[in-house]
Amino acid sequence: MRKKIAAGNWKMNYDLAETEMFLVDLKKQVIPENVEVMIAPAHTNLHHAFTSLRDHPVTVIAQNMNQNESGAFTGEVSAKMLASVGVNTVIIGHSERRAYFNEDNAVLAEKVNTALENNMKVIFCIGEELEDRKNESHFELIETQITEGLFHISNEAWKQVVIAYEPVWAIGTGETASPQQAQEMHEFIRNTIADAYTKEVADGVSILYGGSVKPENAKEIFGQKDVDGGLVGGASMKVDSFMKIINSFS
Repeated sequence: MRKKIAAGNWKMNYDLAETEMFLVDLKKQVIPENVEVMIAPAHTNLHHAFTSLRDHPVTVIAQNMNQNESGAFTGEVSAKMLASVGVNTVIIGHSERRAYFNEDNAVLAEKVNTALENNMKVIFCIGEELEDRKNESHFELIETQITEGLFHISNEAWKQVVIAYEPVWAIGTGETASPQQAQEMHEFIRNTIADAYTKEVADGVSILYGGSVKPENAKEIFGQKDVDGGLVGGASMKVDSFMKIINSFS
């Protein structure tokens, strides 16, 4: 049975005081037992969030990490550093990392390797630009991102990997892929994994949708056969809206 996941990616938002305000409110909520809930605060607030939620069923995850174990990489954070503050899951390959920090599939494959070697779980992001969808090359692009970023790992390693499909044209724009578009791509992703590995491996991988997920559309999107939850941006930064999304699973 695949995990149902609601993961909140806060990006570069919320200082320590704002994070604490969110956590105080979050800890008053009842988290459904059938949903794995995650939040990804800024690096500076990871340990505080982990400590605050130590006895609460919400996992604190990181937004990014460096592919190197250590070294002269000013401003970067390693897997070991994340683990030392209680973080064992990391988002890799978000479209903003690809676009603004020039992280290509080869670099992301290295990050995946480093994360897995350090016993970390990975949320691996993939997604197409609007131009790719308009010229109908989106399936080819997604297949390339998966193949070059993940298809070197073992069957066993897939147990540590979650995929987040985020059409770039829907991130922070208010535009959302229709439930049918989301299902079509999620099914394609699962079939691509099955073709390269096995159906058993593919059926065990949780595939999340990201891209303007809101309380108003979450239930219909999450109700699709191959959609196992969401990687949520802005709507995860208010406890009320995030809880509505968390409670959207049918």
